[in-house]
Amino acid sequence: MAYKTCVSIAEKTPKKLKQTLTKALKKSDYAEIRFDFLNPNAVPEALHLIRKDLRKCVGTLRPIYEGGKFSGSEKNRISIIKLIAEYNPFLLDIEFNALRKNKNLQHYLKSTGTNILVSWHNFKQTPDISVLKKKLLEMKKFSNNIKIVTMAKSINDGSRILSLYNNSNNVRLVAFSMGSFGRMSRLLCLLLGSPYTYVSLGKPIAPGQFSVDEIKSIFTIRK
Repeated sequence: MAYKTCVSIAEKTPKKLKQTLTKALKKSDYAEIRFDFLNPNAVPEALHLIRKDLRKCVGTLRPIYEGGKFSGSEKNRISIIKLIAEYNPFLLDIEFNALRKNKNLQHYLKSTGTNILVSWHNFKQTPDISVLKKKLLEMKKFSNNIKIVTMAKSINDGSRILSLYNNSNNVRLVAFSMGSFGRMSRLLCLLLGSPYTYVSLGKPIAPGQFSVDEIKSIFTIRK
C-alpha cells in the first residue's frame, strides 16, 4: 500500500530552515514548516528562500495557547498567516478555533483559494467518540482537509481516535494520538486512509513521533 510522510521542521533561522527542508524533501513527500519557531520578523525572508518548495509544504504558525511557539498578538499572527497564504503552500494549517472566531480570515483565505488544513489538538486527553465526531462535523464547514490530534493515555484512546475514519467520507482526514500509547496510531492512520503521517528527520518534534527512516523501514518490512 502506498503511504506518504510529512517531515515536521522547526528551525530558528531562515537559512537553517532552507537547509533542513532540502534534506527533508529528499526523503519525504511533504514537509511541515513550523513558522512559529522563527522570529516573526524572519518569516518573510524564510518564505522567499523556500518559495519554490512551498507546493510540497504544510505551513503552520502555531500560537503558544495551541501548543506552539508564537507569542505575539493574534492580530499579528493573522497578518503573518495571510502572508504565508500569498505563497500558496500545499496546505495552510489553521486552528479550528481561530477560523471559527475570525470571519475576516475565513473570507480572505477563500478569496485567495488557499488550501486550508483545519486542525484541532487536545494535549491533555482523548475525548469520547461522540465529542470527536461532533468536532469533525464542525470542522468540515471550513475545509475537507482536517487534522484531529489528541493525547493518548491508554491503548483504547489510540483506537478511539482511529475510529473517526469510519466517518471520514469525502474528507482528507489526518487523525492520530500523541504519546507512547498513541504511537501506533501514527502508523495505522495511513492504512485507514490518512493522506500522510507526520514524521521527524531525527529527533521527534512531537511526543511519539516516528522518524522518516523508521516509517520507511516499517513499511518495507510490511511489504
